[in-house]
Parts: sequence; structure tokens; C-alpha cells
Amino acid sequence: MPSTMSQTEKDLLEGQRSGPSQPQTLSTSDTQPLSLSRAFGGKSVLREILETALLTLIVFLVLNTLTGRFQVRGSSMEPTLHDGQYLVVSKLAYWLRTPKRGDIIVFRPPNGLSDDYIKRIVGLPGEQIRIQNGEVLVDGVPLEEPYVANQGAYSGSWKLEPNDYFVLGDNRGNSSDSHMWGTLPGDNIIGRAWLCYWPPEAWGLVKHHAFPEPSRRR
Repeated sequence: MPSTMSQTEKDLLEGQRSGPSQPQTLSTSDTQPLSLSRAFGGKSVLREILETALLTLIVFLVLNTLTGRFQVRGSSMEPTLHDGQYLVVSKLAYWLRTPKRGDIIVFRPPNGLSDDYIKRIVGLPGEQIRIQNGEVLVDGVPLEEPYVANQGAYSGSWKLEPNDYFVLGDNRGNSSDSHMWGTLPGDNIIGRAWLCYWPPEAWGLVKHHAFPEPSRRR
């Protein structure tokens, strides 16, 4: 038997048909600010360029803080280093430890010259250095130096202060170093020679000399 609707139900149905339609929700994407990412599709080209430039700057600043570049000029470090070699100098090395005897270092010379120097440390703070007939004595004990090209024809004696170092070139007969202008303040040290990157045939780590630790007094 067919169902019948009451008058009330009919009125409600008519009201729904004739009532105002529900407002549609419009996308607001067209009203958002212009996006370079969408304009170029995917990631913005400009953003890629800025990110690359920022990363390059950060890498440069880090490398410049931790290392330096130095060109060997002259023959004062023969036969260990040669004129024209390009080196990377580690500034970080002496943040972690103090300089040691036998280290090859780059430093600002205390004689007022603007160019940086490269020499080898032979005397440490507080030591008495004496050079006699080209032989170096540390607190009266001769220093064995297999890296020396030729002995210098000079003599002298120096007492190192708590922050002073004594540096000499390996080519003792042709080197402007501590035997000429005195001791080197530790604050003048820039870093430890680390790597030779030019010329290609000389590529490799810079060879320092490790001296045996002095025996402790009991």
C-alpha cells in the first residue's frame, strides 16, 4: 500500500526545494602572495642560487678560519721545502696543542717585515739556546738535526722567555731567522705547515721532525 505524507512533511519538503541555496566555498589560492617556488615550478631557482651562495660563503669562512695559504719564497728551507711551493697552513693545530720542536711553522716576523716567514722550531719557551760552530745546543745538549742542509757559520746564545720560540731555516747558511733577529713571540705564530698542493710533483703532507721527548727528572 503506497505511503502517504502528512501535510507537515509536504510543507518541509517544499521549503527545502524553494529555500536559498548554500553558499559555495571558494578557493583562496588565487588571493595568496606570489610564490617564486610556484612561479618557477618546484623549488625556486633564486632560492637555489641563494642557498648555494650561502653554503659557499660558510665553507669559505670555516676554511679561512681553520687554515691559510702560503707560498714558499727563497731557499731558506732547502732541502725540505723549495722556492715556489704552495702550502696549506693549519691554524687549528695550535688551538689543540702547543708548538713542538721540529715543527715547521708560518709566522709574522718580529723584525717588522710585512711578508710571513716559514721556519722550523728548534727552541721552546724557557730553554737556553746556544749555537757554536753551527751546532745547536738546547740547555747544553747538542740537537741532532738530520734535516739541515748546511751548518751556519755563526755562534751565539739566547735565553727564551716563557712565550718565546727559537726558529731556524733548514738551510742555515742562507736564512733570515732567530740567529739574526732574536726569539719569536708565540703570538706571532700563524699555524703549522700541513699540506703542499702545488706543484703537482710535490703534492703531499709537509714532513716535520719528531724529536724524542726529554727524560723526566726524578
